[in-house]
Amino acid sequence: MHTKIPDDLAEDPWFKVVDMLQHNWAVIIQSVSPVLVVFYGDTRGIFDELEFESVEKAEASLSRNGFSKYRSDDKATEIVGLPRGEFHDRPHPNGPIYSSGRFWVS
Repeated sequence: MHTKIPDDLAEDPWFKVVDMLQHNWAVIIQSVSPVLVVFYGDTRGIFDELEFESVEKAEASLSRNGFSKYRSDDKATEIVGLPRGEFHDRPHPNGPIYSSGRFWVS
């Protein structure tokens, strides 16, 4: 599953607080068709992906599901640091949580 995430995208990802001191992160990769949203955790472990018809649909869906743009949230940039290190595959303990639809509103 390991999709290459460009460094510039990783500097302004989408994020969602999922638990105390735990976040899910996402980037929209436009260079592929359909558009791909790649999800990763605080240690840059990639755990899921979703496809969308367009960037606009991907952004709307991320917002609808509680994600925000990191650099647009002044409070987040003050308290939450961006994940660092190398991206790697890391299956989520609950399986593909977003692509399964269990924790994703279409």
